[in-house]
Amino acid sequence: MNNILELIPQREPMVMVDEFLGMGEAVSKTRFTVREDNLFVDNGQLSECGLIEHIAQSAAARIGYIFKSKNEPVPIGYIGSVNDFIFSRAVKPGETIETTVKVLQEVLNITLIEARCYINDKEVASSKMKIFIKE
Repeated sequence: MNNILELIPQREPMVMVDEFLGMGEAVSKTRFTVREDNLFVDNGQLSECGLIEHIAQSAAARIGYIFKSKNEPVPIGYIGSVNDFIFSRAVKPGETIETTVKVLQEVLNITLIEARCYINDKEVASSKMKIFIKE
């Protein structure tokens, strides 16, 4: 889906996903090209906080896609926890991140996900996150 703003509640300058690439039963994919003027770029690289925000918005895009496909309003989600974050290498402006979000568990309005971020098929970050959906 090309209009990511239909799927996530964030607006510029906080948008950290360019494109929702689709989803299977438990896995979704997004793409994001880091720009030099991104709020999370410091000293020529995307910060770890920027990668965490990108992962959270990738998970939000999945939820937004599900709700939009049911013609329901896209909900707001909140990061409940970040676990097992691994930062493998710096991401520079101009590089494109492709991220997979795998749902590990969903209970009521809480979703536990595992995300992996890749550049040219090489993993640059991974994390688990607990996300709360506001009802």
